[in-house]
Amino acid sequence: MIDEIGFERLTTAMVAERAGASIGTVYRYFPDRIAVVEALAIRSTQRLAERFLTALDESDAETWQDACDALIDATVAMYRTEPGFRAIRFGDAADTGTGDPEDRMGALGAAVAQVLHDRFGFPTGERVERTWVVLAESAHAVIARATADRSNPDTALIDEYRTMSRAHLEAVVAAA
Repeated sequence: MIDEIGFERLTTAMVAERAGASIGTVYRYFPDRIAVVEALAIRSTQRLAERFLTALDESDAETWQDACDALIDATVAMYRTEPGFRAIRFGDAADTGTGDPEDRMGALGAAVAQVLHDRFGFPTGERVERTWVVLAESAHAVIARATADRSNPDTALIDEYRTMSRAHLEAVVAAA
């Protein structure tokens, strides 16, 4: 629904109606619409992490660059197939009114960094952590634009993001 009408117009009653539940049932689990959207954001973050790990395992990635491609592909797939994921726009608190998106972006970046460190010896540290936040924020902006038409994504724009993120990560690795 957020994808259809925007967060500002969303009401708890609309959520209840779409879910086929009574408003009382929704309020039993969520005190307001912000809590519903926050739960959606948490669930979406978890689903992206699961898709990333599955894609990583299924792709037989041999390098951190392969892993980054798998992450970008998983993110694009989520934007194309899950309206709830697309609507959250993780880094934009003004759109969702939910929690602290920096915590979510930081947690997501830290999880990716840990996987890449454990599997590929990718460096760690403050600069690397900051880099993951920058790349996650920019990924969501670029991928949202590239998948505005879900049936016909702008693959050239996605490829440009892939090139940019890889070059930036390579520079960070070289400096580490």
